[in-house]
Amino acid sequence: MSKQSEFAVLLKMNALFAGLGDEALNNIANLCSRRQIDGNEVLFQKGDKGDALYGIRRGQIRIETGTAGGGRLTLNIMGPGDVFGEIALLDGQARTADATATEKSELYVLRRDDFLAYLQREPSVSLRLIELLCQRIRWTSERMEEASLLPLNVRLARRLVSLAADFGSEVHISQEQLGQYVGAARESVNRQLQEWRKQGILELGRSRIDILKLDKLTAESKKN
Repeated sequence: MSKQSEFAVLLKMNALFAGLGDEALNNIANLCSRRQIDGNEVLFQKGDKGDALYGIRRGQIRIETGTAGGGRLTLNIMGPGDVFGEIALLDGQARTADATATEKSELYVLRRDDFLAYLQREPSVSLRLIELLCQRIRWTSERMEEASLLPLNVRLARRLVSLAADFGSEVHISQEQLGQYVGAARESVNRQLQEWRKQGILELGRSRIDILKLDKLTAESKKN
C-alpha cells in the first residue's frame, strides 16, 4: 500500500474527515509527506505556528500543556492510526498544546498551504468540512460537560476504555499521567485503581495497567 493510500485510510477513521468521501480523501492524501522523529523529540510547542496536520503511522505522541501551578497536564496520548492538528490545519493560528514523541515515531504530514490550495479548487469539499467541524464542536461540548459533572470513577473508566480501544488491554501510562488526563490527583486515581484491582477488573504494574475485565470497566464507564 502506498503512503498516500495509507494516509487516506487514517483520514477516513478521523471524525472530522470521515464524511468527505473516498475521492476527496484520496486527493488530500496525495498531498502528504512522511517525517520520522525520535523518542522524547518535541514535534511542536504551544504557541508555535500551526502549519500542518499529522497522522501517526507508527509510534506514540503525547499532547500536553502547562497548568497554572507550573505542572503538566496530559490532554491526550495518540498512537498509530490517530490524526491530530486539525484546528491548526484549518485556522493556521498558534498551537494550543505541546506534542512530544514518547518513542521513535513515523508521521504523515499534511501542510496547511497545500490543503488550502486544494479547498480553493474544490469548494464543495469546503462546505462539507464546515458541517463536519460543527459536529466536532458539539462532541467537544459534550466532553466538557462530562468532565464537569461526572464522578471520578466514571471519568477514569471512560478514559481507560478509550485507551484500551487504541492500545489494547495493556495500557502503558503512569498514574500521574492518568490523573492529569482525567483532571484528578494521583492519590485519588490510585485509590480507585486499587479498588478495581481488588475486584479483579485490572492489575497494576510500573507505569502500566493491565485490563482484565473490559466488560466490567465498560459498565462502570456508563454510570452517571
